Amino acid sequence: MHYAYPPRKSSNPPPFLPRSSRIPRIRRIHLRPIALLALAVIGLIWLFSGGSKHSKHRTISGKPPVVLVTVFDDRNDNSVYIKNIKENRVQYAEKHGYGTLLVKASDYDLNGSPSSWAKVVAMRHAITKYPDCKYMWYLDQNAFIMNPHLKVEDYVMGASNLETNMLKDLPVVPPDSIIKTFSHLKGNDVEFVLSQDKEGLAAGSFVIKNGEWAKFFLDTWFDPLYRSYNFQKAETHALEHIVQWHPTILSKLAIVPQHLINAYSSNAHGAQYKDGDIAVVFAHCSNTGDKSCAKEAERFSQQWRTSFSRA
Repeated sequence: MHYAYPPRKSSNPPPFLPRSSRIPRIRRIHLRPIALLALAVIGLIWLFSGGSKHSKHRTISGKPPVVLVTVFDDRNDNSVYIKNIKENRVQYAEKHGYGTLLVKASDYDLNGSPSSWAKVVAMRHAITKYPDCKYMWYLDQNAFIMNPHLKVEDYVMGASNLETNMLKDLPVVPPDSIIKTFSHLKGNDVEFVLSQDKEGLAAGSFVIKNGEWAKFFLDTWFDPLYRSYNFQKAETHALEHIVQWHPTILSKLAIVPQHLINAYSSNAHGAQYKDGDIAVVFAHCSNTGDKSCAKEAERFSQQWRTSFSRA
């Protein structure tokens, strides 16, 4: 038995007809007041939610020009040594009109992470405390500022000096990282300055330019994901990771010769301090014993005081 085929569809369908709607059309004359009312409501919500306070285009006055940040280790109970370090920071800051943030690692809740992570939180704290500062210089506890005549905003962060000193097309992590510093970076584009030692990036002394990028960078660095990785060198290895794999960060980074901001008291681990350098860092010193930081500092303590008294 054969069944009839269904009727074929017409090859000339009727023109498209819009769906009917029971909602009456809003006349064009009513659209403008409705739009204005919606904009007004959005504006009020933004205003009362504090949106204007968090504008990304906020102008930074540059006062103070620099904030000097140091985090102190709670495990070091040598009060004379700690007092010496604090006096060094305060005298240098007062000479140049800088702000200071001298804190203890225990001031911050690191949620079980190594105390060395406190430097990242302290730098974020500095932005909150000094929102109009232009730069933040982090310098480890175990270091002295030696040259009181050098100003961070000029000596380190001055655009012409940066273009002279920055190491371009350099493996970020020595000796053979395939990720290299940008070869075309200009001094005015730099927002983050640090150096390398014989082992990699040297995070004992670095400078960051205040602004939205700084907040983004510090928040990225302190991300719980990186802290959960349990890197051997904690925040330093986390920094090496994000610098190599985040172009947004690498594009603002300048690596400079170590003596410029982070010279060591001996050449065992990196470039050795020479007279005239801005600072000396007691790398790999201990809290006690013959190689204690306090003993290492004795070699430079009188020198920095003499230099400052003559400045």
